[in-house]
Amino acid sequence: MTVVALVSSIIISIGSLAWGYAGVGFDIFARWIVIFGMIWLFTQWQGWGWFSSLGLFFVILLSAFGLWFGFTPGWLFSSSIFALFAWDMTDFHRRMRSMAKDDNMRGLERRHIARVSLLSLAGLGLASIAMLVRVQFTFEWGALLVLVILLGLSQLVGWFRRQSK
Repeated sequence: MTVVALVSSIIISIGSLAWGYAGVGFDIFARWIVIFGMIWLFTQWQGWGWFSSLGLFFVILLSAFGLWFGFTPGWLFSSSIFALFAWDMTDFHRRMRSMAKDDNMRGLERRHIARVSLLSLAGLGLASIAMLVRVQFTFEWGALLVLVILLGLSQLVGWFRRQSK
């Protein structure tokens, strides 16, 4: 469950950042962002947890530059929110591997992801309000919100199925 949340948050973070930069005409830079995202996913597969800190720094730095130059704020906020989520999931996954097997790992994992998901949802809500105020709420932004809601609902359904067994 943690790995799915980690991978999906990296993909959404990098995708949002690349979309934000591509939306203002920086297509080549957006491609480099996507390449960085693939490297980030590869490092997670290799178990190099330190790279998440670098990824978080990179995404927040590029988001800050984008905000400075007046890019669409929703995509930049989304990328930062999900980069922070990925960074947290990397650390949490590392801590989960060092726990004893008799601990309530599933319950701990469920509660942690639920707390961080609520914070991410609040951040996306604020970003959506910023986009509405600036009249920049687009179909693509709505599609991202639907995707995030569907991911959250699928996690919720999975948790309820496991609880009923």
